[in-house]
Amino acid sequence: MTIPSLPATCDLCDTHKNDSSGSLRVLPPVFRDFGAVHRFAGPVVTVKCHEDNSLVKAMVDSPGEGRVLVVDGGASLRRALLGGNLGAAAARNGWAGVVIDGCVRDVAELAACQVGIRALASMPMPTEKRNEGQRDVPVQVQGVWVRPGDWLCADEDGMVVADRPLA
Repeated sequence: MTIPSLPATCDLCDTHKNDSSGSLRVLPPVFRDFGAVHRFAGPVVTVKCHEDNSLVKAMVDSPGEGRVLVVDGGASLRRALLGGNLGAAAARNGWAGVVIDGCVRDVAELAACQVGIRALASMPMPTEKRNEGQRDVPVQVQGVWVRPGDWLCADEDGMVVADRPLA
């Protein structure tokens, strides 16, 4: 599923390149595309967790309402924070996308999920379930601040975050 009305990230950067307010931030080009949807945008919900996907599961099991879940996984490459079951839940529950500063697993299953999924890499090792983490807090993703309520737009060229929807 592609939403054609989304602004292109290149166009957003062209339009706002001289804005020194910090309202537009570009995430570094280190994320891989794992879901079936390659262009997505929506208001941000955040989770901060380290090698424990309990909160990620709770979020994707709840109504997404077109939002984007941004997960600060501390860039860990040791455990996968999202797999096929959770990717399917995100799609089923109406999430526009999931961006993980960390790993995913079940790559073939994620590729069939009708939701945007970006992460650093794939890793077959699952997380431990300790029910630890925080939600709805400002997070740093690859050195870029992302706050609950920000707007994230992703396409084939990259991902940008702004403090409001941009056109």
